Amino acid sequence: MAKSDNVGTGGAAERLIAQVGADQAGKRLDQVVASLFSDYSRSRLQRWIKDGRVLLDGKPCRSKDKVWGGEQVSLEPVLETEVVSRPQAIPLEILFEDESLLVVNKPVDMVVHPAAGNPDGTLLNALLYHHPDLNQIPRAGIVHRLDKATSGLLVVAKTLQAQTSLVGQLQERSVKREYVAVAQGVMTAGGKVDAPIGRHPVHRTRMAVHPSGKTAVTHYRVEAHYRAHTLLRINLETGRTHQIRVHMAHIHHPLLGDPDYGGRLRLPAGASPGLVAVLQSFRHQALHARRLGVIHPVSGEEMAWEATLPEDMRQLLDELERDSAAL
Repeated sequence: MAKSDNVGTGGAAERLIAQVGADQAGKRLDQVVASLFSDYSRSRLQRWIKDGRVLLDGKPCRSKDKVWGGEQVSLEPVLETEVVSRPQAIPLEILFEDESLLVVNKPVDMVVHPAAGNPDGTLLNALLYHHPDLNQIPRAGIVHRLDKATSGLLVVAKTLQAQTSLVGQLQERSVKREYVAVAQGVMTAGGKVDAPIGRHPVHRTRMAVHPSGKTAVTHYRVEAHYRAHTLLRINLETGRTHQIRVHMAHIHHPLLGDPDYGGRLRLPAGASPGLVAVLQSFRHQALHARRLGVIHPVSGEEMAWEATLPEDMRQLLDELERDSAAL
């Protein structure tokens, strides 16, 4: 267990001290440091060893040095500017915030990270304005993404320790993510899509089911049937780019309004004028990240949040229900 010596100054945090256990004898220093100071990522700890911020019995050391048990390891973490994007006063809907985490309900049409074509106006810019110290966390603490046109919940790490914990939970597939989606066509039952996803071989901005892609698993459950659409509850086991959109198109039930994977708009035969108007005006995939659950990185408590549907999706579902009731 690492303990604090409270000696940090400037950009450095307090010095942490731990003792090498007898069961770690013969191991490389970088392996031992990773287990002793598990709040930080391995890559960051290796950089700190190289920079001389890790001492073994008070002396500089190398990652490859061996330990034999009983040595004292001290670490002086340093907070560095990781993000150079500018803060912007963009409103955020914050559902939860404490010293470690921040949970936001992202609106449709907000990009998560600055990129070509979207240099600012992003969630990252908004987060830096809300909490300037996030510039010391890689990607301002954003550990997972939503597409620009997908609304819903995102969790943000406010400390390096929280970031390491959340990234680990994502890798272990223990983060609970539930989505609400409207798919085209009437689906008779729920199921699972287990199909690898990779970059589309022709359209490089899109993804596709491909044998050489990464493992991707999506679970879906039917919530309601309409004249020519199905309301789904979707849970992700993995988190690949465009995963839900690609998987639903793969089983021939693309999401309503999806500009990349949905094909042209198909109006149901006999649909009410109200439904026709709503469908024609719905210009993005009908997908909302409704529920998010994580283990708190400090308390170890299971935490979960739920975000209400955006107004345009509520109007869509209301019109689908009215139209279905008229059958």
